[in-house]
Amino acid sequence: MGSDARTLATRLAERDDAALAETLAARGISPHVAWHDFFDAAESLLDPVQLDRALVRLDRGELIALAAGSAVPGGDAALLSLTDQDDAPYEAVAERIAAAAASRPGAFTAPPAPADPHAAEPRAAAAAAERAFTTAGSLADVLLACLHTPLGRTGAGAVSAVDRRRLVDAGAIAAPDDLEDLLASAADSGLAVAREREWVVTEAGESWLQTTTPHRWEAIAEGYRAGLPRGIRTPDGGFTAPSTWPDAYPLDDDWPDRARRLRRIGTRWGLFEPDESSSTEFAWTTVLRIGGRADAVTMAPYLPAEIDRVYLQADLTAIAPGPLAPALDLRLRSLALRESRAQASTYRFTAESLGAGMGEGETAASMREFLAQLSLTGIPQPLEYLIESTASRHGLVRVRADDATGRTRVDSVDEGLLDTMAVDQALRPLGLVGDGDGGLSSRVARDAVYWTLADARYPVIALDASGRPEPIHRRAAASTSAAATTALQTYERLLATLRRSHTAAGEAGWLERELEQAVRARAEIVVVVRMPDGSERAFTLEASGLGGGRLRGRDRAADIERTLPVSSIVSVRAA
Repeated sequence: MGSDARTLATRLAERDDAALAETLAARGISPHVAWHDFFDAAESLLDPVQLDRALVRLDRGELIALAAGSAVPGGDAALLSLTDQDDAPYEAVAERIAAAAASRPGAFTAPPAPADPHAAEPRAAAAAAERAFTTAGSLADVLLACLHTPLGRTGAGAVSAVDRRRLVDAGAIAAPDDLEDLLASAADSGLAVAREREWVVTEAGESWLQTTTPHRWEAIAEGYRAGLPRGIRTPDGGFTAPSTWPDAYPLDDDWPDRARRLRRIGTRWGLFEPDESSSTEFAWTTVLRIGGRADAVTMAPYLPAEIDRVYLQADLTAIAPGPLAPALDLRLRSLALRESRAQASTYRFTAESLGAGMGEGETAASMREFLAQLSLTGIPQPLEYLIESTASRHGLVRVRADDATGRTRVDSVDEGLLDTMAVDQALRPLGLVGDGDGGLSSRVARDAVYWTLADARYPVIALDASGRPEPIHRRAAASTSAAATTALQTYERLLATLRRSHTAAGEAGWLERELEQAVRARAEIVVVVRMPDGSERAFTLEASGLGGGRLRGRDRAADIERTLPVSSIVSVRAA
């Protein structure tokens, strides 16, 4: 193992931070592990217990290849640092492979080839498309809810029970357990990302909400395939038949449950039949499975027809007699509260919902224009009145940052409204005080003041530096690439420690560890020594001892025992 550790330590040191962090994450290494240098890392990664945990992460094909002595190039074995530069398993790895093969020989045999699937019947295709349509609507509801208030996560990573219940009560999901599957799809497609203790929607997620149902499905299908583990992916970019998935990772006792979940998620999105014993396949699934780009063309004829008109009622509701086109539904929901969600949906207009729309940049004129185009029945008089009355009050309270004082100013032409805010107990955290010019001021930042007033249902708008109204969003969208930096951020401190051990200041310590490993393994090494005249000379030695600042070893070429001062050694490498 000594030679293996030295080789692995050198290879780890040669990797960039991103690749090294990816390996540490794949091996499940704690970021708080007490490693001081790359030799500590190598010895730990080659520990039998750690190796057994790593082998669990290998698919059947890679296990068979490793048992034969050569890993699949670019596979998980290389990611997990189980192989050397020639794709051969380290000696310690080969020993654990042999032990695993002896205890579970079935894990190292190729399974029989699955039967070729046949085309699904039209009725099954229609049912699958209906499932995909319903799931897309549920995910849209979840993302919209998350845009307004990010979903909280527990320490274990699951969404909090409070937020699950909130989504169930709102009709976004049918059951609390549905949420994790939807968020997994969103994460794989880059629509949402888990950051610390909450889920947030990305810029791609906001764009996804604006697209049509077929395009929504295509984005999810591409993300689903990209998120599948390497063991069930094919070299041409597709994936293997789902019937083979439960046997893909034979050393992982938890894998069958994960495989069932992956299939369940695919079933939700209309990719597979609910019956796991079925050998039928949908046309759109075949394209995806063989590595083609997701295309909803063959699914589109089976999707429910979307409408672009609603009935506006005198009771301040809107009735959509069918599924409303996503872009229209999204805008309508920025102005009204959706009360029911089905093939026929109901939306209700309130002063608060219209005010929220105005806070996002809508005006009385833009709302009337949109509703007139959307309505089959014109705009009823009660709704016209509500729009006018809400618009007349909207903006009575104006919030802006005062650069001169560093405070936030709150102004209004309605002095009575200012007096009310000054004594409103709900606004006490803002610390509003008179500013001497007829307004109020606060030490709290402008956006926080705005949302506090908006939540307290004051008709507030925010002004920019030039005094113009500026829409304020409660949460900024997360960058789609946020998840890509997670591994680097997680291991930042550990990586810094390892790098310090390999800098010029730590070169002597690094060299000594290399020599210690070579002596322990009695390995044959090439030692480059700086001679008294400044020239360098290489010796090939079988290292035998280290002490008193000197390295001892047998020079087989000259058939003599050499003793070299460690202070003169420039570098060492395996022979």
